[in-house]
Amino acid sequence: MKLVEPILGWQDEISAIRRDIHAHPELAYQENRTSGLVAQRLESWGIEVHRGLGITGVVGVIHGKAASQRAIGLRADMDALPMQELNTFQHASRHPGKMHACGHDGHTAMLLAAAKYLARHRGFDGTVYVIFQPAEEGHIGAKKMIDDGLFVRFPMEAVFGMHNWPGMDAGKFGVCVGPIMASSNYFKLTITGKGAHAAMPHLSCDPIMAATHLAQALQTIITRNRNPYDPAVLSITQIHAGSADNVIPDTAELRGTVRTFSGDTLDLIEKRIGEMAQKVSAGFDCQAELAFDRKYPPTFNHPDETAFSVQVLKDLVGAENVDAAVQPSMGGEDFALMLKERPGCYIWIGNGHGDHRTPGHGMGPCMLHNASYDFNDELIPLGASYWVNLAQGWLARPYTDKS
Repeated sequence: MKLVEPILGWQDEISAIRRDIHAHPELAYQENRTSGLVAQRLESWGIEVHRGLGITGVVGVIHGKAASQRAIGLRADMDALPMQELNTFQHASRHPGKMHACGHDGHTAMLLAAAKYLARHRGFDGTVYVIFQPAEEGHIGAKKMIDDGLFVRFPMEAVFGMHNWPGMDAGKFGVCVGPIMASSNYFKLTITGKGAHAAMPHLSCDPIMAATHLAQALQTIITRNRNPYDPAVLSITQIHAGSADNVIPDTAELRGTVRTFSGDTLDLIEKRIGEMAQKVSAGFDCQAELAFDRKYPPTFNHPDETAFSVQVLKDLVGAENVDAAVQPSMGGEDFALMLKERPGCYIWIGNGHGDHRTPGHGMGPCMLHNASYDFNDELIPLGASYWVNLAQGWLARPYTDKS
């Protein structure tokens, strides 16, 4: 393992920043304290700072020794989740109902460490843009930054992202060409019938019966309509109906998520949800209305940029610690929207198996979106070293115009 030596020496400093962010989590577009801390640190290291992209986003501009037009973007996310933390260690969340349960505090810290190094070692040609994005957790902060001119104001050849991955050994990385994360989409089905006294069900058109049958039937879209070689997930996550034990309600609601790697498969699933909802509901003399929200497309890693990232990783930790054909996840990531604007690559850095957690952690596993999660601070020098080597190596290679 070939860590960048000065970064290793900043371990305690950057870990303290990470834990401070963890203790003060902020939800989507509310990352005022976090973005202020990021901006202040960048400015203290002599980095040009631009605030307000995507409401609370921050971009740092690190110019190299030469006035080259070459440029690369490195992105981290900053927002927390609306969850109650179960950990009780010193840096646990101080704000009830808010928690850094996905490691965005660690992503921010790793990129800050890299920015500090690059600001002090500007021997590269061109510019490194460090992008601190708000609102990744379902609120499309990447799109907000793009709409505010991210790639116009800060023209870059390619953009790169990184996410910690619990269950993968610390010191290892995962990446693949093509989709590494699925599209993220949500649906709401409103079933309308006719309410009645529960003791006289024959006078009703029961939307609960329609909803329960539909919840079962929707799974056949995955098992009978979809090509089994094309991954897809349809999960019903909420069912809402009724307000009293002796009343059959007028309406019932089903909510859930659909994840795919293929646009054609997503089109098929959306179409079949609508068709099936209408026909199953009609069988119970009810009507159905579908609202389908396509949030994020698949996170698609471009071949050339992925090959370059893989080589940087192999040089950093050895080929045996890089899975260059990792199994993709059906989770979603709005970095996908940046990859639709510029070529790039998104990688996973192993967060370990939870052994790093200090006394006071919750009883649950150290998995993403779990109330007992905590980022592994030992990753900070490793992730930051990847960022540094990636940026320096990218700007040192011959320019290829892909316009």
